[in-house]
Amino acid sequence: MDTIVLASQNKHKIEELRATLAPLGIELKSTYDFPELEEVEEDADTLEGNALKKARYVCKKTGLPALSDDTGLEVDALNGRPGVFSARYAGEDARDQDNVDKLLDELAGIPMERRGAQFRTVAAFVTDEDSYTFEGVCRGMIISEERGSGGFGYDPVFLPAAYKKTFAELEPEIKNEISHRGKAIQKFYDWVEEQK
Repeated sequence: MDTIVLASQNKHKIEELRATLAPLGIELKSTYDFPELEEVEEDADTLEGNALKKARYVCKKTGLPALSDDTGLEVDALNGRPGVFSARYAGEDARDQDNVDKLLDELAGIPMERRGAQFRTVAAFVTDEDSYTFEGVCRGMIISEERGSGGFGYDPVFLPAAYKKTFAELEPEIKNEISHRGKAIQKFYDWVEEQK
């Protein structure tokens, strides 16, 4: 396993993963290296389903092992919503700000002790023969107003457990260490090490 294709066009995610996998001696390509690839519609009803769908498509089209992920914000008071619909919570063409505004509107009047939430990432790794999934979870709570200018998505309103800074205020190194995606990718990294 010398080369893996990351089924993503998120440049930040590509660089982050490239740095993470470098010690394993794995070359990381992305969908930018394969312009013929089409965007995969994330229409599965679970994070696992979306991650596997993207990775299977990229593996089949490139002939190389593929890695993909999908992430959702699961809010306790909203029975796990927005979940798999996190990126399009306020509608199909919603911007990050639209999604955050809708979330805060729905939580208006709910006391802080009932605002528990978690970010959950499922990473899927697909080869010609098999598929594997790796899950990472970061617990925290949704605060009532945005703080910080870093990150993206719901980061300005997500306060990770045991921290006084939101994901948008935390230093990137700390966020990557405690984040849901970081935990899922670490499980993948550990699994690759075991395969050697």
